[in-house]
Amino acid sequence: MDKLVHLAFYLGVSVLGSLFLREITKGAISIWKAILSATVFAIVYGIIIEVLQLKITLNREGDILDAIANSFGALIGAGIVKIMFSKKMPLKWSN
Repeated sequence: MDKLVHLAFYLGVSVLGSLFLREITKGAISIWKAILSATVFAIVYGIIIEVLQLKITLNREGDILDAIANSFGALIGAGIVKIMFSKKMPLKWSN
């Protein structure tokens, strides 16, 4: 269940991050660049958090499986946003 929660949170980070970047730049960057940026950020952030838990805290442990679940969630989120803006199911972005 813990890994499913990690996956869900990072899926949300990837989806919302992509849409946020697209909105905050008022469409100046492409949706594809926004997806890539948000997904890479989510994956790197998830890995950093797990390393910090392992190295800095006394009562928490870093878990490679958590980092993998985080990464899969971010990638699934990227896929969802890509599908939302695909030609088969176009979601228009108005500026």
